This record gives sequence, structure tokens and C-alpha cells, in this order.
Amino acid sequence: MKRNRDLFFLFLYFLYFFNFQNHNFVLSLTPDGLSLLSLKSAVDQPSDASPLSDWNQNDATPCRWTGVSCMNITGFPDPRVVGIAITGMNLRGYIPSELGSLVYLRRLNLHNNNFYGSIPVQLFNATSLHSIFLYGNNFSGSLPPSICNIPRLQNLDLSNNSFSGSIPSELRNCRQLQRLILARNKFSGEIPAGIWPELDNLVQLDLSANELRGLIPNDLGELKSLSGTLNLSFNHLSGRIPKSLGNLPVTVSFDLRNNNLSGEIPQTGSFANQGPTAFLSNPSLCGFPLQKPCRESTETSPGSQSSSPVSGSSPKKGLSPGVIILISVADATGVAFIGLIIVYIYWKKKDDSTGCSCTNKSKFGGSEKSTACLLCSCVNGFRNEDSEPEDPEKSKGEGELVAIDKGFTFELDELFRASAYVLGKSGLGIVYKVVLGNGIPVAVRRLGEGGEQRYKEFVAEVQAIGKVKHPNVVKLRAYYWAPEEKLLISDFISNGNLANALRGKGGQASSSLSWSTRLRIAKGTARGLAYLHECSPRKFVHGGIKPSNILLDNEFQPHVSDFGLSRLIAITGNNPSSSGGFIGGALPYLNPIQTEITNNYRAPEARVPGGRPTQKWDIYSFGVVLLELLTGKSPELSPTTSTSSVEIPDLVKWVRKGLEEDNPLSDMADPILLQQVHAKKEVLAVFHIALACAEADPEIRPRMKTVSENLERVGT
Repeated sequence: MKRNRDLFFLFLYFLYFFNFQNHNFVLSLTPDGLSLLSLKSAVDQPSDASPLSDWNQNDATPCRWTGVSCMNITGFPDPRVVGIAITGMNLRGYIPSELGSLVYLRRLNLHNNNFYGSIPVQLFNATSLHSIFLYGNNFSGSLPPSICNIPRLQNLDLSNNSFSGSIPSELRNCRQLQRLILARNKFSGEIPAGIWPELDNLVQLDLSANELRGLIPNDLGELKSLSGTLNLSFNHLSGRIPKSLGNLPVTVSFDLRNNNLSGEIPQTGSFANQGPTAFLSNPSLCGFPLQKPCRESTETSPGSQSSSPVSGSSPKKGLSPGVIILISVADATGVAFIGLIIVYIYWKKKDDSTGCSCTNKSKFGGSEKSTACLLCSCVNGFRNEDSEPEDPEKSKGEGELVAIDKGFTFELDELFRASAYVLGKSGLGIVYKVVLGNGIPVAVRRLGEGGEQRYKEFVAEVQAIGKVKHPNVVKLRAYYWAPEEKLLISDFISNGNLANALRGKGGQASSSLSWSTRLRIAKGTARGLAYLHECSPRKFVHGGIKPSNILLDNEFQPHVSDFGLSRLIAITGNNPSSSGGFIGGALPYLNPIQTEITNNYRAPEARVPGGRPTQKWDIYSFGVVLLELLTGKSPELSPTTSTSSVEIPDLVKWVRKGLEEDNPLSDMADPILLQQVHAKKEVLAVFHIALACAEADPEIRPRMKTVSENLERVGT
């Protein structure tokens, strides 16, 4: 079968050559397409329609074939193949060596099929590869040491196959490697030492469920970029756990279950953050956090006592009164000191428990009950497990799509091909709705084409934004950098924004937003902002809170968007509407931005030129948003009372004056809000919270954490 396939492949090359001699010949498939046909011939074709049925040798280019991605490369008349993504199709076959001739191939995704055999070493001639995903197949054989001939390999996932043999020490040469996932195979021998200090960029290491034996190498503790979980579980590792693992970043979790490890668990560095689950099913392990004390420590004191000399002393002789007093004083002092520590820890934990104000989402449409606050990790400066370190080659002009969330996968060419719809534009860039090939919509923001020399700054800012994970904050999923194009890809929130929900087309409050819905929006927005202020890696200042930046999903759950973008715009350094990147065919351009209305959501001190944004700015803006939720009147319009036609341009002053003069609540509140039973008391409480946020003096305004806590008490 293989011999016939080779003859077929040579025949195709002959036909391609013959086409250059006779232009009247029909066949004109590019060399990349011919190489791909070798993969098709290596797949067992089912009797019914094949998933690769559109891989036609009569096509001029393979760029429209299922699972194939192409890109224009300078100096070549035809697009070159840069991606193969044939996943979850239940295909049975092997990897042909001819794929190594795809010199511009970057991504090979064949996961979740039934491919078998070994990885041909010729594949590594495709030196542009940076991601190989072969998990969930029936591959076997050893991991070829020459795999690191690929100079820019970043992601290698061979999990859930039948690979065997030892882990090659040549992996030290994969210096760009970020993810090494070899779980659920049959690798044996020892985990090689001496390679891990060379893998400076490694953020994920999973060697679980293999047949590895021997000691855990000490130099695993030198993986300074590691994040997430160091997974060595379900092997046959033995000996003591090296203390050097405590040098790993504090955000790293250990999974050392189901091994033969022994001795006392170290208590230094990252070990202090591990729970007992990390060490289960190691019968000879002892010490904290396991509920199994080590015998050595418990037997030391009796042994020393029994070995002490007793000659010359009477066994019945008691202690002197002075010694007894000293012991009593020492005991009392020790108890008091321990008591102080316990009290300190108690109050510290109590303060921390409310420090982030991350309450969970309740089901909409039902009763909102007061539930326990979700734990939010107030850890600053940690490395996100989903982010990827920079590629130094990108600064030389190469564009690359970088996924921040490892669970969010799509191809760059898929983004370029997708249908795009303009959602809006501001000074922070043009925003498009892009529907990917799998039907999933995303929001894509074009930032501009400047800042080519500031790549590292750009990546640092984007990764900091990507570390923010909260149900009321829009999640950044990926970014794209190229000299001519900068894009941010985030979740698409389907129900528009609060401005549209409140004002509608006529600029008036929407009757569909009841008081319970508006209170839900206020609480969720406050939780998201409190998280940004208190718990995000950089304690972000949003700097632009207004209804158009509060997105709503189908259940009217709010999602704060557009935080952290001012810095990125400053880095790109130009108007996004003028950018002329090669993505232009996929994402349409918009006419120059119209002059924006004066932003009356901004705090008084924020309107002074040259001021540096602070969290107090956000709190004032949030207070104005609350007032808009309560009154149904926009500060960008001129609200009027129900009894007078006098226009008052400042919504904050108008509401404050109304409360000071004891005007009826119905004169200020949106009439629909008072239709619900018991709403009047809640509406009045939120009015006072809003005015506290909108104090002219920033020092008087409360912290966002306090605002969120006060709102959570309303209606409970």
C-alpha cells in the first residue's frame, strides 16, 4: 500500500511539472497541495463520503480544502499552507513523511482521530512548525530526539496515545517550548535531569499517567515560567520530594498523587500553598498537609530522654519552686503569644474575605438570595497559565495570533476568512463582531498600526489584561500583533450595552428594564469594578466607566468592557481608523469617527487636562451610571423635572438638590421603578449610594469594595 502511494505521489509531481511545459493541461495544483494529497492517500478512505472529499487534485490551490489554512508569503505567487486542522473526524491513517516539505507549515492539529504509527522524523523538516497537537490518537513508538530540530516549537501535546521509551534529554534544545504535554502514554525510565533549566519559557508540564520511575529531578524547581499545575501523578516515582520544587512560582499547584514517594513533605516556598490532594496515594509520605505525622519527629524527644544519663540523680527528686515558677511564666507567655497570633489571623482572614467583593451570580428570573462571596485571588504579579511569552521573531515583522486562554482555540486564517460586522467605534478603536467557522462569535478590536518598536510593552499590557478573570468583566481571549495590525479578540456579549438598553432609539428609558433587573445590573457592575480595583494583577483603573462600556448578556448580566485600553492605544500611537493592515479584506473599515459628546460621566478632577486616572475617577463615573439607572435620564442629555421645563445639565446636582429639598421620589426616579412592591425603599437606598460615589471631593468617595458591599445589602 505504501509503495502504491509513493508511486501515486510521484505521478502527481510529474503531472505538475508537465503542466509547466504545456499550459493547456488541466492540472495546476501547487506543490503544497501535492504534499497534502499524500496525507489524504495515507488516510483509510471510508465507504461513505470522506471528510477529505473536497481535497481535489484538480484544484489550483489547497487553500479552500477542509482543515487547510493558507497565507500570502512575500516572494511567492501563490499562498502557502500554514495550518492543517483535521480534528475529531475519526480518521484512521498515518502521518506521511511528505508533510515535512511544507516549509511554511506552522500548526499541525490532528487530535482526536485514530491515527497510528510513529512520527516520521522527516516531519521536522517543516522548520516553521510551532504547534503540534496529536493528542487523542493511537500513535506509538518513541519521541524522536530530532524533534527539537524545529527551532521555534512552542506547543507539543502528544497526550492520550501509546508513545513509549524514555523522554529524550535532547528536549533541552527546544528552548522556545511553552507547553509539553505527554500525559497518558507509556513513557518509561527516569525523568531526565539537566534539561529543565534550559526551558526558560515552559509554562505547562504534564507527564502524568505514564510508567516513569526514579527520583524527581532537583532542577525541576528551576522552571521559573511554570504556571498552573506541575503534574507528575500516576507514575512510579520514588524517593523524597526535592525541596527545590518550593522555588517554583507560588501560583503553581503540584499533583504528585499515586506514586511511591517517601519522607517528609518540604514546607518551604510553594509547598505552603499545596493541599493534601496533591500528595495522596503515596503511602510513605508524611507531614503537613497530610494528616500523617512523621515518625522521626515524634520519636526524637523520647529517644533523647531515654538516652540521657540518670546516674547520680534521684528519680523521685522534684523540681525546685523557682524552676516551677519559670516554667509557669514561660507557659503563660507562650499561650498569650499564640492567642495573639490566632486573633491576628482571624481578623486578617475576615478582612480578606470581603476584600475582593467577588460575589457569585444568582439565577436570573428567580429570587436573588444572599450567597457566599466567591473567593477571588488577590495575588499581584503572578504569571497567567494561559498567556504565552513573547516570540522574539515577531518584532522583525511577523504577525502571530496568540491565545491567552488555552481553552479558546481557532486558527488565524479562520479569523481572516470570517464574516465581520462593525459594532462601533471610539477613540479606543474599531470593534467588529466576527463569526468564526464553528459558528462562535467573538468581538475583535482593531487598535492601529503604530508602535512597531514597542512590542514588549504591548505584550506586557495585553497579558496583564488577560489575567483578569471575573464573571462581570469581559474576558480577553487572544491578541494579534504585526507591524501593520494590532487586534484584540474577546468574548462577544450578545445583548448590546446598557446605554442602548436604557435609552433605546428615542433616548428614553426602556420599559423592559424593571427595578430588579436594574439592581442586578448595578450589583454585577460593582462586583466587576471592585475586582478590577482590588484583585486584578495591576489593580486596574478603568478610566472610562459609562453605560456603553457595560455590556449585557441575554440574562442582563453585566460585563465591564474596555478596561486597560488607553495604555494600548498610547503604545500603538495612531488612529485605528487609518490602519491599513493586510487584514483589511476581512474586517471592513469605518468612516472617520464623529466628534464625541462631552463625557459627563467623568469626575470633576478628570476633566482637568493632564490628570492621571485614579480609582476614584471610576467610582464617580459609577455613581453617575447608578443615577442614570435610577432616573432613566442620561447626563449627556438635559434632564428636566416632571414639574418644570427648566433644563439642568448636571444630573448629579439635579438629584442632590431634589433630595435636599425633599422632592417626591416619583419626581426623580423612573416611574417604572416604583411599580414593584417594596421598591421605593430600595430605590432610595441606591440613590444615597450613588450620591456618595459622586461626591465632588475624591477623598470622600468610598472604595469600590465598600460600594459593592452596600449594594449587595439592598434587597436582601
